[in-house]
Formats: sequence, structure tokens, C-alpha cells
Amino acid sequence: MGVYAVVRLRGTVDVNRKIKDTLKMLRLHKRYHCVVVPDNPSYRGMLQVVKDYVAYGEIGAETLAMLLRRRGRLTGNKRLTDEYVRENSPYSSIDEFAKAIVEGKAKLKDLPGLKPVFRLHPPRKGLKNIKWHYPLGDLGKHGEIEKLLEKMR
Repeated sequence: MGVYAVVRLRGTVDVNRKIKDTLKMLRLHKRYHCVVVPDNPSYRGMLQVVKDYVAYGEIGAETLAMLLRRRGRLTGNKRLTDEYVRENSPYSSIDEFAKAIVEGKAKLKDLPGLKPVFRLHPPRKGLKNIKWHYPLGDLGKHGEIEKLLEKMR
């Protein structure tokens, strides 16, 4: 099945209403916010609408585990830990939980208190271009989303 990581790269000035509403539905309120969504037709349609404002691509379990470990936050802005996952879910570690999400057996909301948005750091050494699509720029369906997320950890 798979999951997509969606990162908002552009701001809110002069954004069309339909695009603004779709970004709101995806919970991408600010630049450099990232969400993980399942690969299904309704989300693919939403990504097609906002492709000029976000970078998105399919990620693996290792990248999702890295996101959860480094940027996963619980209510009260506490970090996500293996102990918390062990106590509050049937999974024994963050890596096992990430693998279950990628395989479609679990969702992020299965872990109580986990915030659905990852607040990322602006990319180290900058972006290519936020006005052009991949491979010339960084927008749209990104072939190297895992590299981009690593730059933004």
C-alpha cells in the first residue's frame, strides 16, 4: 500500500481558496510542516490540487521511523520514545510501529497523544527552487523525498 510524506514549502500569500482549503484539510498550516498520509485515490486527488505548494513522495519504514524519533511530538510537546510506544500500543518500538504504518496495518492516530504534524527544520544547504517542480525544483511529486526529509530533520 504505502504512505506519502507531504511537506509544505510555500507560504500563504495569494493562495487560491480551493488550495487554501485543501492545505487546511491536510493540516499543513505553516511552511516546513509535514504530514504522513496513506496512498489512496482521495489523498492523491488532494495532492494534485496542492502540488504547487508542497513536495510529496512515497517513504519507507526507515524514513518514517526517523521522522517519528526526531520530530514526533506528544501532547505537551514531549518527545516520542520507544517506552511510550511500548506502553500505549501493541508495538514494541518506534521502528515496529513505523513498519506497521507503511504496511497499512496501523495509523498514526492509533497511538494516543501523538500529534499528526511534524514540524521540520528548514532544509540545510537550502532548497533547489520553490517555483519549479521536481527535478528542476522541489515542488510536486518528489523522486527524492527521503533526501529532502533528511536535510530537514
